[in-house]
Amino acid sequence: MATDLPMPEPGPGQVRVRVAASVVHPVDLMIRAGRFPAPLPAGLPYVPGWDVVGTIDAVGTSVEGLAVGDDVIGFSPWLRTTVGTHAEYVVLEAAWLTAAPTGIAATEAATLPTNGLAAAQALDLLALPAGSSVLVSGAAGQVGGFTLALARVAGLRVTGIAGAGDREFVESQGAAFVPRSDDPLLVAPGGFDAVVDLAVIGPSLLDVVRDGGGYVAASPPLRPEPVRGIRTFALDVLPDSTRLGELVRLAESGDIPLRVAGVYSFAEAAVAHHRLAQGGVRGGVVIVP
Repeated sequence: MATDLPMPEPGPGQVRVRVAASVVHPVDLMIRAGRFPAPLPAGLPYVPGWDVVGTIDAVGTSVEGLAVGDDVIGFSPWLRTTVGTHAEYVVLEAAWLTAAPTGIAATEAATLPTNGLAAAQALDLLALPAGSSVLVSGAAGQVGGFTLALARVAGLRVTGIAGAGDREFVESQGAAFVPRSDDPLLVAPGGFDAVVDLAVIGPSLLDVVRDGGGYVAASPPLRPEPVRGIRTFALDVLPDSTRLGELVRLAESGDIPLRVAGVYSFAEAAVAHHRLAQGGVRGGVVIVP
């Protein structure tokens, strides 16, 4: 249900963005339903939304490098600020934004910030040299697809676990395919330099990592204790306009895929949430003013 709120005004170091597109994420469904495990501020309403593509229409003091009329893309760390992008206008820190991709529709570009940064930061945590092998579970999801692509760009040897119907997509990103129905422990016990466990298979995947390798869990509560010298990490996505700018350039060159499952107006927000809740979505569920 849409709600009218006062027009936000940018403070020092901030800009106001007229939103062109954002994306609905599974965490938005949890927060809406009151099932998010972490405590949230008591005051309502919440404005959800993490990704933004739009145009700057007001600039606060102490902002350099951005101006009214600039098309931008960015990531709002919602859990830290509850500043959501499912709105006509949003005020964000200028440091969280970078130039929007050229030649790409806002509805496609909006799928990039949150999930692209998650994938990039997962691989940055592992810091694997070219030629290393990495197993990605949930490889056909939004974060998984970006992880496959970025690993390929980085010269890694990638294997993706996904549903049987996702073989074509996984292989299109240069990755070997393992059906979700197969036991990954039988595929290559101890045979990978690292794992990115986006499907939350869990600590059992440590068994496919070599001694001294790396493991990234999908969120901090899921990070297992290190064993056999394996470095364990957890995703906690942070704004990074420089890294996002690199992802924008890769999207512009076609090196990483931007997938859209559907585009919905604010009036159709309930339909968008229902579509995502059904599961099996391959691409971003985009919401536009």
